[in-house]
Amino acid sequence: MANIKSAKKRIKVISKKTLRNRMIKSQTKTAIKKVVVAVNAGNKEEAAAALVGAVSAIDRAYTKGIFHKNAAARKKSTLARLVNGINA
Repeated sequence: MANIKSAKKRIKVISKKTLRNRMIKSQTKTAIKKVVVAVNAGNKEEAAAALVGAVSAIDRAYTKGIFHKNAAARKKSTLARLVNGINA
């Protein structure tokens, strides 16, 4: 455990930021999973609706600095390819 006052504060601040990042990343993963489940079920309308929410969540995570720009683009591209690949 830290003894210096500023180090103690940094520990508190970092734990708050870590919790916030974990929450946002979890919400993003849930949105992505909804798209994958809809694609596996073959439901194109539901998958398209879930894709909009997932893209929004990924963009939100990118603007908050949780995902790198290229990682966010890769995730969105992969999901779009999945949804467009449904034959319905």
